[in-house]
Amino acid sequence: MTARGTGVSADFTFERIDHFQLDIPAGAEDECRAFWSGVLGMTELRKPPVLAARGGCWFRGGGVEVHLGVTPDFRPARKGHPGILVRSLDALAERLTAHGHEVTWDDNHPGHRRFYSADRLGNRLEFLEPLPAPTEA
Repeated sequence: MTARGTGVSADFTFERIDHFQLDIPAGAEDECRAFWSGVLGMTELRKPPVLAARGGCWFRGGGVEVHLGVTPDFRPARKGHPGILVRSLDALAERLTAHGHEVTWDDNHPGHRRFYSADRLGNRLEFLEPLPAPTEA
């Protein structure tokens, strides 16, 4: 396999993202649980003991896993963000809005509907759903 345009031969392939991590401040685990589990309906995962000692928490829903890690000088991610594919995007937008989270629609991603929102700590999140394939007449 050659990486396109680089001339470099690679003996590996990318499969999928295993998880993404967002920073949180110390002591914010309950706020994270309220959002990721309470609002989004994800299941909290048990962290390995050596990692649990560092604080933070992990969640999984469908094929998405998020790790929330404590960082001493926490600043919410306002630009960098995960892009999470969703089925029933409108239902998710309604749920977020009902729980007090702003939803900002953006139609600038060809082939997808999408919006931005944020977790309770201000980390930017993108949710998107592919548009249906056009049908032939």
